[in-house]
Amino acid sequence: MDDQSAPKDHGSFTMKIAIRLVVFALAGFAAAFAAKYFWLKKVKAPTGMVWIPGGEFTMGTDVTTGWPEESPAHRVKLNGFWIDATEVTNAEFKRFVDATGYVTTAERAPTMDEIMSQLPPGSPPPDPKDLVPGSLVFTPPPGPVDLRDFSQWWQWVPGANWKHPTGPGSNIDGKETHPVVHVSWDDAAAYAKWAGKRLPTEAEWERAARGGIDDKTYVWGDEDPTDEKPLANIWQGEFPHENNKADKFDRTSPVKSFPANAFGVFDMAGNVWEWCSDWYDHTLYERRSGKKVTINPTGPAKTNNPNRPFETQRVQRGGSFLCNDAYCSRYRPSARHGCSPDTGMSHVGFRCVVTPAMLESKRDVEKK
Repeated sequence: MDDQSAPKDHGSFTMKIAIRLVVFALAGFAAAFAAKYFWLKKVKAPTGMVWIPGGEFTMGTDVTTGWPEESPAHRVKLNGFWIDATEVTNAEFKRFVDATGYVTTAERAPTMDEIMSQLPPGSPPPDPKDLVPGSLVFTPPPGPVDLRDFSQWWQWVPGANWKHPTGPGSNIDGKETHPVVHVSWDDAAAYAKWAGKRLPTEAEWERAARGGIDDKTYVWGDEDPTDEKPLANIWQGEFPHENNKADKFDRTSPVKSFPANAFGVFDMAGNVWEWCSDWYDHTLYERRSGKKVTINPTGPAKTNNPNRPFETQRVQRGGSFLCNDAYCSRYRPSARHGCSPDTGMSHVGFRCVVTPAMLESKRDVEKK
């Protein structure tokens, strides 16, 4: 039989076609990747934001000084993102309010339904006359108190809000560069949306806080802060009645008052607690235990806190000017806790993030 009459090798022919398709697909992927890479290289960092490179890091801690919800330590991998170099300031939040007319949670009277939904069944309802706009303000007691009872230093103050941090007689004049406070999670999310940003995930926040340095106690390393060398705006003296102000601040401090971490991000320890996008789950890390690496986690589907079973909670990170070793030491990067998303307090603020995908989406919309 000559070559003309020999049967054709259909398998070989099909293989060649398949190889060519793979080559074309890889070439297309490479071209798309290169285009995105060079686009990112040309992208100017959003004003006031710092690039956090993607990569793996250790989230949480196994040290005995950590709280149960901080363990076990586990590996997490994230894509790169930009984060605000500082907490959102009073001046920045004022621009948002002036542009939109937004009214914060603390400026609106709570309803009876909102209050009762967060209390155990059978709890007595509050007096209707107490349902007025206001917020919780740190009010130091005159002397030592039982540290198990935080009501000894927190007071509901009618009229307290972001414009009046300690009540109606106060204001933010001269505090334009201080972090905005008395913002609920809802307020922070509204600002972020207006700014074309979003709140950071809990994992993004910790990645940025650690500055690329794994397994360190603090955002600056392992050195304990002292009155002689304060490294963040935290409490000095006997909490909660005596603040010796060794760091020169009684409450909040202007952003950038202390050195940035290795990524160039300021105030990731102390000053004010910062909202994250995630629902708070007290046992989240336990469920991640045993996994090799968790990739781009966005948090649990719902809240879970056995200590506050009737309250939905979002994550807060970073500690505040009230944190101290005698009470909580939660100015460490692994420290985390939950708070009701409709609650603002005089030591709670936030910062935002932007991802390349968000900028690319905005660019595509502007092209149309």
